[in-house]
Amino acid sequence: MRRLALPIALLAGLPLAGPAAGQAIVQSDRIDAVSVTLYREPGRGEGAIRPGWPGGYALVTETRTIRVPSGRSIIRFEGVAEGMLPESAIVTGLPRPVNEKNRDARLLSPAALVDAYLKRRVMITRTSRATGKAKTEEAIIQSGPRGGVLLTTAAGVEALSCSGLPESLRYPDVPDDLSAKPTLSIVTDTAKAATATVQLSYLAQGFDWSANYVARVADDGKTLDLFAWLTVANGGSQGFARAKTQAVAGGLHREAAAHLPQGMPPKLTLQCWPMDITSTYPAWDIERPPPPEMVMEEDKRDGVLMEVMPVPMMAMAPPPPPPPAPPPMMAQQEDLGDLKLYRIPEPVTVAALSRKQVAMIDRKGVKFERIYTGYFNGSFYAPPSYAMPSQPAALILRTENLTRNGLGLPLPAGGVAVFEKGGGASLLVGESSLKDRAIGEEVELGGGASPDIRYVTTSLARTKDTAPFTVRVTNARSTPETFELPLPLKIRSAGDTLIERKGAKVWRVVVPANGTAELNVTFETRQ
Repeated sequence: MRRLALPIALLAGLPLAGPAAGQAIVQSDRIDAVSVTLYREPGRGEGAIRPGWPGGYALVTETRTIRVPSGRSIIRFEGVAEGMLPESAIVTGLPRPVNEKNRDARLLSPAALVDAYLKRRVMITRTSRATGKAKTEEAIIQSGPRGGVLLTTAAGVEALSCSGLPESLRYPDVPDDLSAKPTLSIVTDTAKAATATVQLSYLAQGFDWSANYVARVADDGKTLDLFAWLTVANGGSQGFARAKTQAVAGGLHREAAAHLPQGMPPKLTLQCWPMDITSTYPAWDIERPPPPEMVMEEDKRDGVLMEVMPVPMMAMAPPPPPPPAPPPMMAQQEDLGDLKLYRIPEPVTVAALSRKQVAMIDRKGVKFERIYTGYFNGSFYAPPSYAMPSQPAALILRTENLTRNGLGLPLPAGGVAVFEKGGGASLLVGESSLKDRAIGEEVELGGGASPDIRYVTTSLARTKDTAPFTVRVTNARSTPETFELPLPLKIRSAGDTLIERKGAKVWRVVVPANGTAELNVTFETRQ
């Protein structure tokens, strides 16, 4: 199987099929100004943006200047977003209201042209095996574009591009329902020709955004610097240059949209019957040129090879220090009803099939508490003295979203990467996710599993109504560390003080440096 992008014979010069009688076509392919407001994928939470075609959406508002003729006309807005929802499109600024809207989903491509010219005449140009000259003749496309293209020529039925020589198709014109870019067309009536500045607003799928946090723990181990990127994703084939861009955070309710109309896949797949095997031809031996030799420079004065010594320079004043770097462009937070809006202060390009990141949060010296946590993994059905496998504790950097701790601002959901110093370098120690956090809420950043803090759960002899266990924690670090173990079951008795946290009893203990801590706990088997 081979893939071939067919030459389309100077598409810009091909005539378009004419409009219906009494209707003028107005092409609008220039956007004067554009605004893109991004919304997260509903239900995605703190998860990563979906690769390929993002599951969020955007509100796009375009400003265009067009010349509207008198009478009925068709205005074609070329270059709209690929995921445009046509039912959401609103056009303002025209002399009269819009009569009709159409979303043209069929895009100009090699496969779409073949599909449009099925059972129709085209011209095929190919090289003659006998003379080596290019020859052009008529052909009729009988099948395609999926699974190969069959043509009827003067010689009979043939498969396109199976001769092993260059072949190309030429078409008499471009069908009027094929567009080079995603297009919205409208029908309107105007009593008098005029130049209008119109606004086209619509919702479009294939966009998304997320926050991506970087937490760098300070040398003292008690504070961290928290930085966040606003990541914008555009999965469509259409970009927007110098767009006023903003993102909306919060649980915005949205109903499911209708499926977008799908055009013909752009790639043309050509299949040929195999006529040979690869072993017929010997492998080619490719000779690689030798690396250039290192030649020392010859001194012309006495014909000997000399080492060129650097010429000492006169002492000069040190250059002035460079000017301080300007502060990074930072997205600005605003209120949008009960939601939060992050506005990028300068126009940026939301390119097609791309992701863009702009700084949105930068906090220094955020205070946090270092907590190691585990989960109760004992079994009521385990035999007496049975010890579960040793488990590493998970490191949590915990703080409250308050100004006194260095925060005190809304934190949108997103991924978190935690870095700590090691060997003079800042190294990644863990990745986690963060849900939306309002001011005053608790914030926990995952720092990965710790092999230095481990715990083992051992079952003891149970009775009809009770199941006792022992939990032993070891600390291989040179500093005391805090360990927490939630106990979600109904407790009969515990050998240490338990605290209440998030609706569950929690064993919280400070494990001495290079020491151990132990808890004896008995659960009721009848919950």
